[in-house]
Amino acid sequence: MGKTIEEINERIRSGTVVVVTSEEMKEIVEEKGAHEAYKKVDVVTTGTFGAMCSSGAFINLGHADPPIRITEAWLDDVYAYSGLAAVDVYIGGAQVSETDKNFGGAHVIHKLIKGEKVRLRAINPGTDCYPRKEVETYIDINTINQAYMYNPRNCYQNYAGATNSSNRILYTYMGTLLPNYGNITYSTSGEISPLMNDPYLKTIGIGTRIFLGGGTGYISWEGTQFNKDAKRDTKTGIPLPTGATLALSGNLKNMNPEFIRPAVIKGYGISMYIGVGIPIPILSEEMAKYTSIRNKDIYTYIEDYGIAKRDKPIVKKVSYEELRMGKIEINNRLVKSAPLASLRMARKIAETLKEWIISKDFYLTEKIESLPIDGKYGPMSKEVR
Repeated sequence: MGKTIEEINERIRSGTVVVVTSEEMKEIVEEKGAHEAYKKVDVVTTGTFGAMCSSGAFINLGHADPPIRITEAWLDDVYAYSGLAAVDVYIGGAQVSETDKNFGGAHVIHKLIKGEKVRLRAINPGTDCYPRKEVETYIDINTINQAYMYNPRNCYQNYAGATNSSNRILYTYMGTLLPNYGNITYSTSGEISPLMNDPYLKTIGIGTRIFLGGGTGYISWEGTQFNKDAKRDTKTGIPLPTGATLALSGNLKNMNPEFIRPAVIKGYGISMYIGVGIPIPILSEEMAKYTSIRNKDIYTYIEDYGIAKRDKPIVKKVSYEELRMGKIEINNRLVKSAPLASLRMARKIAETLKEWIISKDFYLTEKIESLPIDGKYGPMSKEVR
């Protein structure tokens, strides 16, 4: 009979829980086998730290006097969506400032987490119950009411690498791609990435408590562009790009600016690096096997961004071990490969989450609903002409 989340939480309370990072678990399974690893280990911690553009924050600003129903708002000249209640706004991490192309929503969120002041400017036509037509002031993390991150799409389970067959430099969300297959970029922490260690999402679902941005967060729904019918590797169960994604939420006021970073990507725009760590409870020997996955067993595609199509041509199928070696052979020559995600930070996230659990500051939750790994994911409807 397998373990339960309740039993593991009781071990956390009693101080007898055994928690290891994903990298440590791989060594244990290699040395002792999956059965012994299952008996010994209760929780495996994972981590990832990369650009996650589909992220942002809901903020309640508090009411002015006289009150205003905000119809348009700007935070440090970054437009914040205000088609909600009177003083609720949503600022997207990738929204670009109207006065500075190298500043955006990710910078505003980072400033708030750091405790810095942000300039608010808002307008409204005026109504009987909300007569005020404009307001301009400064806000910070202590003066606003609720401030919580809600990210519609984070933590791609697997993502394709990028290269460029064209004869010109391309500036993309995958970084600068040099002409004539001049380089390869990829974005993942590979074998320690959360969804690599639970390929069928057996322990991960709606309601799962996670590490988010240096604080505690939760999986709130399936992420947008969740590719439910992705082809899976028959040996590991890991889908070829892209697989699952996660919608995540957490209290912005409890986050740490070390784990939420703004990014300016040349020629593309603003993004936000977000740290995510998910604990994997080892409820069965099967889960011990899944968490023993190595980079050499995880495959992705290298896609050609030089062809301007939605479905980019596949140049090559490679393992993450090959990508991590720094050179991939394309057309009989070695091409440099480089990561966009930070493995150092991913390891730090896994270690931090491990420490939280051991010190009884973090308990596991049962998922209240599974995520839909079976189904269809499709493109935009055909254009009307």
